[in-house]
Amino acid sequence: MCAQALGDFGADVIKIEHPKRGDDTRDWGVKIGKTETAYYASANRNKRSVTVDLQTPEGQQIVRELAKQSDVVLQNFKFGGVDKMGLGFADLQALQPELIYCSISGYNRSGPEAARPGYDIVVQGEAGLMALNGEVSQPPLKFGVAAVDMFTGMYATQAILAALFEREQARQAAKKMAEAKAGETKAGEASQEPPAFKGRHIEMALFDTGLLMTTYVGLEALLHQQEPLRYGNEHPTIVPYGVFQAADGPMVIAVGNNSQFERFCREVIERPDLADNPDLKTNLSRLQVRDTLVPELLKEIKARPRSLMLARMKAAQIPCGEVLGVLEALQSERAQQGGLVTEQAHPFASGGKTHVMAPPYRINGERLPIRYAPPMLGEHTEAVLAELLALPADELARLKGLGVI
Repeated sequence: MCAQALGDFGADVIKIEHPKRGDDTRDWGVKIGKTETAYYASANRNKRSVTVDLQTPEGQQIVRELAKQSDVVLQNFKFGGVDKMGLGFADLQALQPELIYCSISGYNRSGPEAARPGYDIVVQGEAGLMALNGEVSQPPLKFGVAAVDMFTGMYATQAILAALFEREQARQAAKKMAEAKAGETKAGEASQEPPAFKGRHIEMALFDTGLLMTTYVGLEALLHQQEPLRYGNEHPTIVPYGVFQAADGPMVIAVGNNSQFERFCREVIERPDLADNPDLKTNLSRLQVRDTLVPELLKEIKARPRSLMLARMKAAQIPCGEVLGVLEALQSERAQQGGLVTEQAHPFASGGKTHVMAPPYRINGERLPIRYAPPMLGEHTEAVLAELLALPADELARLKGLGVI
């Protein structure tokens, strides 16, 4: 997810994969082509795939040569794995002093659990996230997607971009200092050289991110020194706020303040008595009678069709929306108008095309483009190695014959 975001912003992302099996997610979920799945496609647009056997000296040297020309190296091997191959931060920074190197692992790399493998579902349990999800009467529940993995990837992207900006500032400062020094007279005092940018080793851990994702609920648990309650689709401190069943389907209602509650009662469910009730005038007072208020609201909501409820709430400026299935959402007019789902050419997919999500970023009104569809295994190996390392055709053939690429 981190490298995909960097690719969305225009970086030339070279994805290093094993020559035979490639990225593990190429074998997860529904197949698209010979070496791709929907799972893999969700996190690999705007990358180029280069296959290298990192267990061979020749393969390790290829990566060193690529690192010399790279701004960023991103790795998530098991702890210590890259160091054994001579591809750790110190190894590569010696070759490229300004290198920004990001390591993503399960746990603190300087702590006692550094060697533990990191898996999203394990961290969701250990970080308390499962304890926040689901209904109070049900067991702890994980997110529907690998949320900790995804959040960690996004935080890593932020850190890398910050380091790139820091490097650029250092370069500009060095340039100004050199210009100032060049303009000094012989009698002037020599300017002090600015400190060189020595690269950065960014370390991200899934557990760190998972714990951070508990946000205000985690802070409240510390204040109260007790485990927070689970509220399912309801909100712990706002009423009414959640998923409600209309006569013909579920919808989201988010009454965010007291004036919205009054309009909801008068204009949407036509219950002025609730709007006038002094015990319901503030959100804090509504929280005190949640157990009696919510059933009363549910009765009124269930008596009306969803389209009527949504129309009335939109007219009353109350946040609301349908609850759609995944396929419904992807095929909705909103998604289509936004250009969020694209079709990309694929030589081995059914019909010669496959769906790829578009980047979520819009800059100056334009959505960032998909320059590369999620690549087939090793699709760009020869092109990248010829382009960046100037390897001739006979050397590429030799390396391929040895199984290095």
